[in-house]
Amino acid sequence: MIHNRKNAGFTLIELMIVVAIIAIIASVAMPKLMSARISANENAAVATLRSISASQQQIQASCAIDTDADGGGEFAYFGELSGEMPLRVYDGVAGATLGAAPDDLLDPPFLATAFGLVQAAGADGAVARSGYFYKIYLPGPTVAGVTPGLGEDPAGGAKVADATPANWGADNSEILWCAYAWPVDAEKTGKRTFFVNQEGDILQYDNRDQAYEGAGAGPAFDAALSDESAANMESPMGIAAMGKTANDANVWTVVGN
Repeated sequence: MIHNRKNAGFTLIELMIVVAIIAIIASVAMPKLMSARISANENAAVATLRSISASQQQIQASCAIDTDADGGGEFAYFGELSGEMPLRVYDGVAGATLGAAPDDLLDPPFLATAFGLVQAAGADGAVARSGYFYKIYLPGPTVAGVTPGLGEDPAGGAKVADATPANWGADNSEILWCAYAWPVDAEKTGKRTFFVNQEGDILQYDNRDQAYEGAGAGPAFDAALSDESAANMESPMGIAAMGKTANDANVWTVVGN
């Protein structure tokens, strides 16, 4: 009896050819997919920093935080802006102290509650979203002409040690703040690092010479600020096009330029 093998299926060689073709297609498509993902994450990072900037303007104008009771509103951390952690309040005697939930939670919040998911990032707290870490710095008191930047508590909101009359820069917090966005993985989730402060312009750095990535390797508070006064939140932005050198010695440019 003669068997008809025309419909018996693929031979091993034919299957190997198909697998090779799929591998070639994947090798061509994957870099494009990765590039598209990185671009989307970077665009989202810029949009998120704009939202953070808007929320800072809102909370400052609302005077929801006024730790020296002078009628001037202050800027805030993620935990406070999202309504997940108590606001700093006036202690009735000398200045700042931490409030208590639920009375001192921001309601309604100025940022989505997801921004209240603060996690440890070095000694401070940061929020991870869409392949990027975000960190807010607020100013301490000015000493000898230098205003330090204070990071958020790893659990969200102000650190207990910072939220005291001696350690909190209440007047400075009415005019100064800054935030950074840097990649979770500089090769896979984003390439550029971004910065914004009270001036509203968003700066970018290409991450080539010094890679900011991961929870423990984000920028210092003064990284994008001019080195004319190191470790000082009152320094202007270190924009290369304006003849300024940033404290981290990297080239920072305005997004869109």
